[in-house]
Amino acid sequence: MKSPHKSLIHLVVFLTRFRIIATGRWLLFTLAALASGVASYFFHAIEFESLPPKTGQHLSCATELSGNSDVFSVYVTDATMAQMAVDRLCDDKIIKRQYGEVKVIIGQSDYDTFRYINHGVADLAMVKSNVVSAFGADQIYGLTSIASHPNYSAYFIALREKPKLEKEYLLGKRIGLLDYPSSRSGHIIPKTILQDLGLTDATVDITYYSTHKELRSKLLAGDVDIISSYWAEEDGERFSENYIAPLMDSVSGMQWYLKMQTRNTDLYCAVQNIVHEIAMSHPRPYYKTIILESGCADDLS
Repeated sequence: MKSPHKSLIHLVVFLTRFRIIATGRWLLFTLAALASGVASYFFHAIEFESLPPKTGQHLSCATELSGNSDVFSVYVTDATMAQMAVDRLCDDKIIKRQYGEVKVIIGQSDYDTFRYINHGVADLAMVKSNVVSAFGADQIYGLTSIASHPNYSAYFIALREKPKLEKEYLLGKRIGLLDYPSSRSGHIIPKTILQDLGLTDATVDITYYSTHKELRSKLLAGDVDIISSYWAEEDGERFSENYIAPLMDSVSGMQWYLKMQTRNTDLYCAVQNIVHEIAMSHPRPYYKTIILESGCADDLS
């Protein structure tokens, strides 16, 4: 009969061998799964890249501008801006001379922005500089800044009290954010603040909305306690500046980019004039402040 000591030794040896075999099998399984995952990623990445950009919601000229089949594509995320752009572009003599149609796409999400900027579909786009830089669209497609709107600040905005940037205060609060992951004031900055305070979706009641306008409507309706957004002059009519808490002082503003793969100065100046007209006529005060890049004889800035 074996001694308990020897039996224990045999048991340890057995378990050690079993562990080595099991570890080897687990390693092979893990490597196989990893290889499969990588292969699947590249397969779907190639498939995803080959998909054409979605048409999405868009506006266009009622009739053909000329016999030219070229389309002047514009990408914006503001519906009012889109209508103002299509009206002016379709009536411009330089656009009529060079293009047969104007199509203004109204972006609804980051997916739309990715498609129209990363794939170089947009001839004219109003986006932030970090989007163009991230996709290398300035280097690949020649997207050139022709005008820019000012930087702005991001705030937590409440209806009846000043929000506190404290974990204990924000626990359980109903917070409205923008369902647009590239938005600095409505998504990135507030999410970063919450994470830094140790708050998650489990400890804070976060609801996502499509636009900054909708955020304000939900706050006024009492559906949320706090929203994260910029502060506009017109907000003083509905909200109190005493009940806002700054999150970041300077958030990069929107810029207008024109595809300049050739030295098409007539187009550059015509579009810059139209962008200036849109800014001066837009109902939101923020857009009325615009800085035009140099390059035209008639400097409207």
